[in-house]
Amino acid sequence: MPELVFFSGTMDCGKSTLALQIEHNRSTRGLVGMIFTRDDRAGEGKLSSRLGLVTDAVEVEDGQDLYAYLVDHLSQGRRADYVIADEAQFLAPEQIDQLARVVDDLDVDVYAFGITTDFRSKLFPGSQRLVELADRVEVLQVEALCWCGARATHNARTVGGEMVVEGAQVVVGDVNQSADEVGYEVLCRRHHRRRMTAASARAAALSPDVLPVPPA
Repeated sequence: MPELVFFSGTMDCGKSTLALQIEHNRSTRGLVGMIFTRDDRAGEGKLSSRLGLVTDAVEVEDGQDLYAYLVDHLSQGRRADYVIADEAQFLAPEQIDQLARVVDDLDVDVYAFGITTDFRSKLFPGSQRLVELADRVEVLQVEALCWCGARATHNARTVGGEMVVEGAQVVVGDVNQSADEVGYEVLCRRHHRRRMTAASARAAALSPDVLPVPPA
């Protein structure tokens, strides 16, 4: 049976690489896919991986009806044996509903890829709706690591190497930005709570990280 599958993880855990691998595996077997993306680091209408792989995709716009887009595509005699939706956290909840309808009404598999929470540890609306509707939620097993070596579970936004917790939910950046730009870093929960990035940890290297001691 066709499924809506949500592949989720932190930044830098290989989501887009897996999306490209799924596209490669199916296309080499003669299947034809439809790829949606939004705000990819490589620019408009691209699905890219940090490994340097890239392919063309349909850039999703605000208010676009993805179900209607697929129906129009198919009604013109073209094929779509499966759908890949990368950066799915940036889709609106109603667009996730439309992807579920693609599965149920058109009998087409949909593979959605995205991060679950933003830099404030709050659910992206698109990711929340995927968790609610997906037939399966797959947590990617390629673990991103915090600067301390622990498993990274949270995404942090940085400016000048310092973690920030205010601002718009969506600001396009990458984990490889220079220190004076808006960037992102993956952290374990402990260091996300303490707002301690790799840069601030280096700055505090001479100060021992002691536990707070309550007053006597």
